[in-house]
Amino acid sequence: MYAQKFQVDVLIRGERQPCPLEWLDQFCMRNFTNSPDFDDTLPVADGRLEASLRLTPERFAEGLSAWLNQRGKGEGQPVVVEVTRA
Repeated sequence: MYAQKFQVDVLIRGERQPCPLEWLDQFCMRNFTNSPDFDDTLPVADGRLEASLRLTPERFAEGLSAWLNQRGKGEGQPVVVEVTRA
């Protein structure tokens, strides 16, 4: 089911870091997007996510970025999400 492994980084104030596991877990478990693409995801560590083949890195980055910015996770700064296949 989890055929892909993603590296998920966030950029806040120009600083790149692995996306915290807590953020990945909250986003993936609550499925705020109402999209079935996010149903088959498994956060495994800071910056590490496993996903089904129906989810693209671009789609995940788009959804997570919107959610992080809506929740104010950048402490007033925009959060940019970069997702690559690991």
